[in-house]
Amino acid sequence: MLVIRFFRIGKKNQPSFKLIVTEKSRPPKGGRFVEEVGFWNPLTKQKVLKAERIKYWLSMGAKPSASVYNLLVKENILEGKKIPVHKKGKNKKEKPKTS
Repeated sequence: MLVIRFFRIGKKNQPSFKLIVTEKSRPPKGGRFVEEVGFWNPLTKQKVLKAERIKYWLSMGAKPSASVYNLLVKENILEGKKIPVHKKGKNKKEKPKTS
């Protein structure tokens, strides 16, 4: 199955990401991917997205990760609601008070 996800590049504390199309079974930092469809730098807010190629891969059955999906919704490439990507905290069970 194909996925569209971020591929982190850049130095320590200076992240930038490529948007790539790859097999789901490949490791995120493996370096091998089918096609690069965009670029995003969160520090400078620079975005380069190939909307036509992204739509092509989505039509071929590629699934975007949650973060990529939210970026595509924000840039009006996809329509829909954003997905919450933050991890939910574990519910700590209250211990019974002992006196």
